[in-house]
Amino acid sequence: MKKTLAFLFAVALVPSVSAKPELPLLADAPPRFVPEGWRMETKLEADFNADGKADIAMVIRNDDERWLLVALGEGKGLKRIGLGELDPFPLGDASLEEKKGVLLITDLTGGTTAIQSAYRYRYEAATGRMQLIGDDVELYSRTNQHGGIKVSTNRLTGVRLTQSSELDDKGEYRFSKEKRSTVPKDKLYLETAPTPEDTVELGE
Repeated sequence: MKKTLAFLFAVALVPSVSAKPELPLLADAPPRFVPEGWRMETKLEADFNADGKADIAMVIRNDDERWLLVALGEGKGLKRIGLGELDPFPLGDASLEEKKGVLLITDLTGGTTAIQSAYRYRYEAATGRMQLIGDDVELYSRTNQHGGIKVSTNRLTGVRLTQSSELDDKGEYRFSKEKRSTVPKDKLYLETAPTPEDTVELGE
């Protein structure tokens, strides 16, 4: 199982590393954050710091790069507080939701071997940043050709739950018992969040 997933990572899910795009710190409207030649993939308006002003989260991209940006309403405009790199080649547009002040981004990347991920961020007033508080990542075969793995991590408590699956001789999935482990409780933010590929690899 581990060798199979390691091979799949090597041939199909190699993450890219890009320099951060040059974006303004302040803008009077969300489109002002989008560089020339880029586009807005999806946008969410919410109130992440509970001050009654409209904040925004949006995914911006070009042909080679893709980023999640968060900005808080300030005065008559917006102040950028977070920018995190995403896989540049998704299988569809990312989904952005707000639940009780928490930003949830759901993304599907890869190919026939895909990774479904859901990351949750919460505004931290002490630092003025979006802190990663939890993530759920699943690697699986979209064509039912191999097994997979699910990793759910609570970044506040450090508790991680891992479950793997394998195909039997009949082509049916067999799921392992959920394994509980722990990860360091170091604070992570939008800029320093591990990639879904890293998370699944750690969960093997």
